[in-house]
Amino acid sequence: MKSISVASGKGGVGKTSFVINLALALEELNQRVLIFDADLGLANVDIMLGLSPKFDIRYVFSGQLTLSDIVLKTEYGFSLIPAGSGVNELTHLTTSQKLLLRAQMEEAFKPYDFLIFDISAGISDNVLFFTQLAEEKIVIVTPEPTSLADAYAYLKVATKRARLKEFNLVVNMVRDDQEGKKIYQQLLFVCEKFLPDLKLGLLGILPYDECVKRSIRSQIPYLKLCPDAKISVKIREIAMKILQRRNLRKDKELEQFLERFTNL
Repeated sequence: MKSISVASGKGGVGKTSFVINLALALEELNQRVLIFDADLGLANVDIMLGLSPKFDIRYVFSGQLTLSDIVLKTEYGFSLIPAGSGVNELTHLTTSQKLLLRAQMEEAFKPYDFLIFDISAGISDNVLFFTQLAEEKIVIVTPEPTSLADAYAYLKVATKRARLKEFNLVVNMVRDDQEGKKIYQQLLFVCEKFLPDLKLGLLGILPYDECVKRSIRSQIPYLKLCPDAKISVKIREIAMKILQRRNLRKDKELEQFLERFTNL
């Protein structure tokens, strides 16, 4: 099981939409995918999919159910671990809650090829916790100056506090690939100057597309709503790149994931 975290410095950059469509693109490549909605207090993966889960992560922390019990299979093939929305106490996990997750993760995650954490925006403890768990760490940015500034703040905290060294960038909502590469170079320049130990790669560039708005309004992934749109082609390219880069020692991935958890 390969684990991926998807984060952003600020909200409104298309992070959750990216997660959902990446999961669907990986499913199209015959991969078994589980999304963990790690925006625990302000969850919205279920909303964007038009779902109303009967159970969510709160039932795990209360001891009523296990992680495996609350896994929800979607109509698109991938599965979801739903989080609570508007639940302030979930915005900062306690040590006992983290240990409870650790005890149940192996059983819940074992059936899957990919685990994708949709992490909340910002630089909270929860953000760093789920970022540290993932093998591959993705950051979403847009051309907005505030998005770039907040993405840099996230990378700085992750590097300084959590000592993480490698991230991949996805530039979203651009006019063309040239603009996307320019945004990447701008952020890379700042990181090389002030965070010299950080390695920042470019995973992909996603164009601005009106289909995304229609997708959000209709609660249908744009990969299904507009399968031939340029953004759909691009998300499939990113999924293929991730699949091709996957560690060849697949049998050790879950073990390595749990080891990262133990070392936090």
